[in-house]
Amino acid sequence: MRIYTATKYWQPLKDGRVQCDLCPRHCKLHEGQRGFCFVRMNQGGQIVLTTYGRSSGFCIDPIEKKPLHHFLPGTAVLSFGTAGCNLGCRFCQNWDISKSREMDTLADEAAPETIARAAEALGCRSVAFTYNDPVIFHEYAIEVARACHARGLRTVAVTAGYVCPEPRAEFYAHMDAANVDLKAFSERFYRKICAGALAPVLDTLRYLYHETDTWLEITTLLIPGENDSDAELHALTEWIVTHLGPDVPLHFTAFHPDWKMRDRPPTPPATLRRARTIALKNGLRYVYVGNILDPEGQSTYCHACGRLLIGRAGYRITAWHLDAQGHCPDCGTPCAGVFEAQPGHWGPRRRPVWLKAFASTP
Repeated sequence: MRIYTATKYWQPLKDGRVQCDLCPRHCKLHEGQRGFCFVRMNQGGQIVLTTYGRSSGFCIDPIEKKPLHHFLPGTAVLSFGTAGCNLGCRFCQNWDISKSREMDTLADEAAPETIARAAEALGCRSVAFTYNDPVIFHEYAIEVARACHARGLRTVAVTAGYVCPEPRAEFYAHMDAANVDLKAFSERFYRKICAGALAPVLDTLRYLYHETDTWLEITTLLIPGENDSDAELHALTEWIVTHLGPDVPLHFTAFHPDWKMRDRPPTPPATLRRARTIALKNGLRYVYVGNILDPEGQSTYCHACGRLLIGRAGYRITAWHLDAQGHCPDCGTPCAGVFEAQPGHWGPRRRPVWLKAFASTP
């Protein structure tokens, strides 16, 4: 029988149920009942995590795939997720993981130290909690992060930012970078399509930028007819400039029909370029397009003089012109981000890995 891991963000209710206080859903659970995320449950009058130490698989990715364009460009990141999710996005492109109800989805097992040891041995500079939202495997992600930091590795959270303030503070104390999925800029979209709410996500974004040292980037997947109007794009980008500032990189990525939204067409490249133009005009300095090949829209330019700083084509770095301090070589303006003197050379490869070989390595 599998032993589940106890958690601390919960409270007993007078009617005998237990309330989970990890995310804004505040699921109220009877004995043996699982929350919306499916991986946190009431066992013995407390909330336990059912997926600690188990993963849907491990893979080495380029850091640009997270996407992070201003955090150790060109380097390899060991990526993994578990199962379940605390949102219900109808367009989820990892639905086989995030909406899994089968425990055999969790095909790999690894202790935190094994993950850190494997990442170091495989030449990765960081470990990413991704594919499904790491908020729901909060305890496991934090222990992995501790093991990574002990070996000099960075940690990355790819998240929707749907989390309560107290666990959020604990979680991001262990994260070096985050890409937050800002799914749209309307409560209607979050309620209708994601079964969630926008306000807690905006609160997470403000918290990350103003109260942590976590490097922040934002991604918005543009869905035709749902969140791609000029008015919404203006509102979204103006909010970022006003509340976070102009230096937060923003990624507009292309939707493709999946899960419960197969009736919608893919996002035209012109929509992504239009969104990028709006964002730049509203004062954002680093705006990118993704899920299409667009070297101009994927490259980094100096916001002061327009000099190409980092050339990209897909997940491949094609040019590097930052100086050793991360400044423009022409005008000396700093480029916001976490950079080293030279980029990594991992390229666009995706390499699945099996961690059992690292479990007993000293």
